[in-house]
Amino acid sequence: MSTLSGAASGSTAEIPFKQRLAARGLDGLTLLVLPAVLFLLALFIYPFFYGLFLSFTPKAGGMLANYQRFFSDSFLYGTIATTLWLAMPVTIVTLLLAIPIAFRVRLMKNQRLLTTILVIPITLGTVLVAEGLLNYLGPQGWFNRTLMAIGLISTPVKLLHNYWGVMLSLVITGFPFTFLLTLSYLTGVDPALEQAGATLGAGPWERFKHILLPLLLPGLAITFCLSFVQAFSVFPSAVLLGAPAGPTRVISIAAYQAAFEEYDYSMASAVAMIMGVVQLAIVVVVLGARGMLYRGPAGGGKG
Repeated sequence: MSTLSGAASGSTAEIPFKQRLAARGLDGLTLLVLPAVLFLLALFIYPFFYGLFLSFTPKAGGMLANYQRFFSDSFLYGTIATTLWLAMPVTIVTLLLAIPIAFRVRLMKNQRLLTTILVIPITLGTVLVAEGLLNYLGPQGWFNRTLMAIGLISTPVKLLHNYWGVMLSLVITGFPFTFLLTLSYLTGVDPALEQAGATLGAGPWERFKHILLPLLLPGLAITFCLSFVQAFSVFPSAVLLGAPAGPTRVISIAAYQAAFEEYDYSMASAVAMIMGVVQLAIVVVVLGARGMLYRGPAGGGKG
C-alpha cells in the first residue's frame, strides 16, 4: 500500500503545474479574462461600493440621515416621479416606433444603408442633439418659422425648456439603440415559422399576433429594460432643453446639485443609490414578467 501511495504521489508531482491548472479550468485562454475582470472591478464594482459607503457617512446625523433627508423633502423625492414620467413614455414610444420600422427594414435590400442612417443620432451624442433642437425648435427656428409661414400658427409653439423638449431629445437619441436591438431579435426569428402560418391560412395580423409577437416579447423585454435605464439617467437633455428647477428636474440633476453645488458628496451618493434602486426595481418587474412568456427556441438558420 505504501508503495502504491508513493507511486501515486510521485506521479502527481511529475505532472507540470501548468497542466494541473488546466485540469481545473485555469489555462492561458481563461487568464485572458483577467484584464476584463480588473477593468470591471476598477470602474464599476469599486465605485459602487465606495458610493454605497459614502451614502451612509453623512455630514451630520446618523447613518440614514441622507436617506431621511431625501424622503422627507418633496423637492428631492419628487424627482423620482418626474424622471419616471419622462423615462417610461420615452421607452414605450421608442419601442412602439422601432417594432414596425424593424419589420419593414428586415425586408429591404438596402438594409445596411438605412440602418446606418438611423444610427447617426447615436454618434452625435445627446449634447449635440440638444444643441440642434435648440436651433430647430426655438421661437425663431425653422420649425416655428415654417408653420407660421404656411399659416398654421400665429405665434411660435413652445417646445423648449419644458417636458416636450426633453422628451423629443430622448426619443431621437434613444430610438436608434432600441431599433437596432429590435431588428437583431426580429432577424433572429426563423422565417419558416411565419411561412408555415401563411401556409395554414393565417393573415399578416394573425401571424404577428400568434407567431412573431410571442417570440419577440422576451427580447423586447430586454430592449425595454436597456432603453429605460438609458432614458432614466437623462441629464444633458434635461438641463439644456428642459427646466432644471421645474417640471424636468430629474433625479440626476438632484445628485449633481448635491455633489457640485452643495459639495455634499455623501448626499449625492445617496441620491445615486436611490436612483439605482428605482431602476433595478423596474428592471426586476419587467424581467419577472418576461419569465411568464414563451421561452422556447426562436432562432433558425438565420440570425
